[in-house]
Formats: sequence, C-alpha cells, structure tokens
Amino acid sequence: MRARERRAERHSSTSENPTPVLTLFVYGTLKRGCRNHQDFCRGYVEVREASVRGRLYEGPGYPILEAPEEDILAQGTVDPVADAATQARLSSGVRAGLQQCPEAATGEGWNTVYGELFTFDDPETRLPSIDRLEGFHPGGRCLYRRVLVSVGVERTRRLAWVYTIENLAIGSRRIPSGRWPE
Repeated sequence: MRARERRAERHSSTSENPTPVLTLFVYGTLKRGCRNHQDFCRGYVEVREASVRGRLYEGPGYPILEAPEEDILAQGTVDPVADAATQARLSSGVRAGLQQCPEAATGEGWNTVYGELFTFDDPETRLPSIDRLEGFHPGGRCLYRRVLVSVGVERTRRLAWVYTIENLAIGSRRIPSGRWPE
C-alpha cells in the first residue's frame, strides 16, 4: 500500500479515534531543499510558508532560534501522540484569539523569523526521530527544547511545535533578516 493510500485510510478512521495530526515550524536544515529535509520531512501532508516571533542566530552549520518565553504555550514531552493531542486541544481552545493576533507582532528586540510549517499525520513515528536530530531529550540534557507557539500563515495564526535553543551561547551572531540561509 502506498503512503498516500495509507494516509487516506487513516483519515477515514472514526471521530472517536482520529489520526493524530501535528504541525511543526522549521527554519533551518529541515526546510525543503536543505540537508535534513529528505531524511526527516518527506511524506508530509502539507507545507506552507510561515513565520514566528523570535531571534535567529547562526550556529555551526545550522540556525538557532530563541523564542520569547511569553509566547510558549506548552513544552514537548516524550509522548508524540500526547503532544499532538495537546496541540489540537490548545488550538481549538484559542482559535478565535489566534486570528486576532497581528501577523508580525514584534517588540523588545524580537523580530520575525521565516520558515515553513509542515503538517504530518504520523507524529508517533516521525517526531521521535526529529527530536533525536534536534538533541531534544525531555528530562535529560538538551541542546534544543520543543515548544508550542503561535505561527503566522497567510494572515492567520496557527499553533505549531518548534525547536528553540535551551541555552544561547554568548557571542552567537544574530541573523537580522530572520531567514536562513542568508
């Protein structure tokens, strides 16, 4: 059975046990055309240009995102299905408020960071591999943390998971354009 047929079959499941869907904002090596996209993001359901509020820095061959603490709505866990459920629950609970947010609400030195918003219908298998790539180990030492934030997509707002830096190294060069690669 091909991937598209499996996806259609899973989407036809009952509303009592719907297929978990997860959205992930990416701004670096997971974007289309970048080195980790093919290994980790192929087979997505949808991809759209998107943006978040934050600060983008140059890392050693990859970008680093710093997000405002007040924008973080939830922290990622070791349970990808529960994280997809958290995203769905919070999205439905704040949908009206999200639509009222300005597209690029910046301030206090924050700017707009540009990337792509991927929708996946297989978080239970996909998210653990991306977590490993990003060095996200809940309860352990982490390079990044996975957090739920508001993402701008074509004049609307959606909630999505994104990897942000746990501890920013002093001296990291900021990318003022908010786009990587520059």
